[in-house]
Amino acid sequence: MDGSAQPKRLLWQEAVIEAVHVETPTVKSFRLRPDIWTGFTAGQHVDIRLTAPDGYQAQRSYSIGSAPNTSGTIELAIEALPDGEVSPFFHDVADVGDRIELRGPIGGHFIWDQPLGGPILLVAGGSGLVPLMSILRHRAAVAPDIPAVLVVSARRYDDLIWREELLRRADEDANLKVIVTLTREQARPGLRFGRIDMKLMDDALAGGRPALTYICGSTPFVEAAADLVLAAGVPFETVRTERYGGAKG
Repeated sequence: MDGSAQPKRLLWQEAVIEAVHVETPTVKSFRLRPDIWTGFTAGQHVDIRLTAPDGYQAQRSYSIGSAPNTSGTIELAIEALPDGEVSPFFHDVADVGDRIELRGPIGGHFIWDQPLGGPILLVAGGSGLVPLMSILRHRAAVAPDIPAVLVVSARRYDDLIWREELLRRADEDANLKVIVTLTREQARPGLRFGRIDMKLMDDALAGGRPALTYICGSTPFVEAAADLVLAAGVPFETVRTERYGGAKG
């Protein structure tokens, strides 16, 4: 094989934190500006690495929530995990002006761009919304005529990341349908209560079968959602999944 065809080695670099926003009681978003800008595709993620004074290193992967653009920045939404190794640093220590290590972007399967077309179905559980938000924002910027449905499950209303933006987009975008279901709080007007089920999926697919489906969340959520999507008749080969779990963030 010609050497030029070999995949590029991912290199660690530094990025500066330009902005921090509280999104929910347990999630903060961080706008980072990498020293070397390579761009990214909606749905990709980056690795973050922290190094302690004694040399111990902790590394975690975080999806990019912002849409690809020319700003030279990326947005990460990081959920605080009490027993985590990386997320407590971001929630308790990190601030604007701090520099952190990252590498990426990473990922070539769970991605979307305009040439892939639609309609698209996005199904998110909790912080699994982050890469789907990147897709949603990118679609709105480059192909708002492509129909899209977002199903997002959150514990409570206050746990819904980018809540105001999501509800605003649902009101303003005629080609976007947003279905929010709350699992630990009674539904508010316009929202559902309970876990995703076949009735909810039938509602999501009422406008027709999607050309591509993206499902992201915890492993149990992804498995349940994928089963529902397939049971509803969506072809297996059009379904893309990404799950988080394992090492604590």
